[in-house]
Amino acid sequence: MDWGTELWDQFEVLERHTQWGLDLLDRYVKFVKERTEVEQAYAKQLRSLVKKYLPKRPAKDDPESKFSQQQAFMQILQEVNDFAGQRELVAENLSVRVCLELAKYSQEMKQERKMHFQEGRRAQQQLESGFKQLESSKRKFERDCREAEKAAQTAERLDQDINATKADVEKAKQQAHLRSHMAEESKNEYAAQLQRFNRDQAHFYFSQMPQIFDKLQDMDERRATHLGAGYGLLSEAELQVVPIVAKCLEGMKVAADAVNAKNVGAWPQDSQVLIELYKSGFARPGDVEFEDFSEPMNRAPSDSSLGTPSEGRAELRGPGRTRAKRWPFGKKNKTVVTEDFSHLPPEQQRKRLQQQLEERNRELQKEVDQREALKKMKDVYEKTPQMGDPTSLEPQITETLNNIERLKLEVQKYEAWLAEAESRVLSNRGDSLGRHSRPPDPPSSAPPDSSSSNSGSQDNKESSEGPPSEEGQEAPIYTEFDEDFEEEPASPIGHCVAIYHFEGSSEGTISMAEGEDLSLMEEDKGDGWTRVRRKQGGEGYVPTSYLRVTLN
Repeated sequence: MDWGTELWDQFEVLERHTQWGLDLLDRYVKFVKERTEVEQAYAKQLRSLVKKYLPKRPAKDDPESKFSQQQAFMQILQEVNDFAGQRELVAENLSVRVCLELAKYSQEMKQERKMHFQEGRRAQQQLESGFKQLESSKRKFERDCREAEKAAQTAERLDQDINATKADVEKAKQQAHLRSHMAEESKNEYAAQLQRFNRDQAHFYFSQMPQIFDKLQDMDERRATHLGAGYGLLSEAELQVVPIVAKCLEGMKVAADAVNAKNVGAWPQDSQVLIELYKSGFARPGDVEFEDFSEPMNRAPSDSSLGTPSEGRAELRGPGRTRAKRWPFGKKNKTVVTEDFSHLPPEQQRKRLQQQLEERNRELQKEVDQREALKKMKDVYEKTPQMGDPTSLEPQITETLNNIERLKLEVQKYEAWLAEAESRVLSNRGDSLGRHSRPPDPPSSAPPDSSSSNSGSQDNKESSEGPPSEEGQEAPIYTEFDEDFEEEPASPIGHCVAIYHFEGSSEGTISMAEGEDLSLMEEDKGDGWTRVRRKQGGEGYVPTSYLRVTLN
């Protein structure tokens, strides 16, 4: 079935239908264009989101990057970033293959449609012009016939009138004859015009317009086919990125499965990572000695004592005796970074020295390789002078030799420091094992009170250790942490709530009541103690496990 046969009289309908088809094509192009803008904005927002949550510090300077949780999160961010790239690819494909191509095709269709309808209107105008000529000849024929009949009646009346002259009768007959001749000519002209119009009308309805309608049908069918292909491109653009998107989603799933709270999978166990990062290597402190102030003489604390009597007993000390600020109760001021990392706890010092030693060895090997390469190049220049001057390499060789000597000295220096740090770590481990047969239990509801602690310490002293020597009474523990408690007041870095009651009877500590709000002045540095400030005044250290901390 074709439009030329079935819709021969529906010129206006076809005009509206073809215009609707082109409007639909333009609406789809506009829809895809807006869809492209949505995809581009979505991808841009995803990339901005990823950038917002990426760490500000490089991975090598960020200790949190060693945890599987952080590594998994970084992988998820990377997958989201790749996913955003696929959304940009979808937008690009839709813009090029749909928007541009269909917009160009729509313009071509509009020109073709305009040409076909112009041709149809010209044909209609020609047919209407022929019909007007036919009507004009018809009216002329009708008029001439009436005039001829009237002239014939006039001649006949004068011929029968006895009073009419012969001249008048002859004149009337001539006029009737003339009118009759004119009517005959009008008749012939009308017949010819009618025959011509019928021929043109048959050509218009059976040949000319059907051809135009068939062309419009072909154009509309091609437009519909092209539009259908454009619909398919919408899904095709999505299907092209499905494999990559699936890989992104799979990567997110792999990252989720790789979070290693326990020792499972390829990444190290997070708990072990935390130990490796922050293990100090210090030995656990010994029991606090009982100091009997009932005797008239002043007693000095033993070498294993970590603190001193409370402020109320300060006047019992002998003249010239100072309080020892001993770890972990002494306040930690800002430390000065040293080349041998002695400002760090023993275990961390050992690790940093090991890293520095490995870096120096790598640099040394690189310099040695460069020296060998320069020697080979010098030999080539000596054997083949046209390739270069051997003496030009002397400054580089000299510089390389100097670097090698410098690095060898640094390696020796770090090896000596590392050996000292390792011996220190082993010594601390031995002291800790000797003092405690098992690690102390964490508090279940509140820590034990002072009296039970003192009596327990006294029993332990009498059963497992002998009386301390005078030398030991004067020697402080962890002298590298002996620092003054006094420091310029600082602003809080957060707040915390006491979960348990704590009686701060040792030097550097402060008492707190269960549920008390405190200002956080300094975070736990790995020793289990946190510095806080009370609202009513007073500042000191309390056990970290006794607090619920919120940073600003």
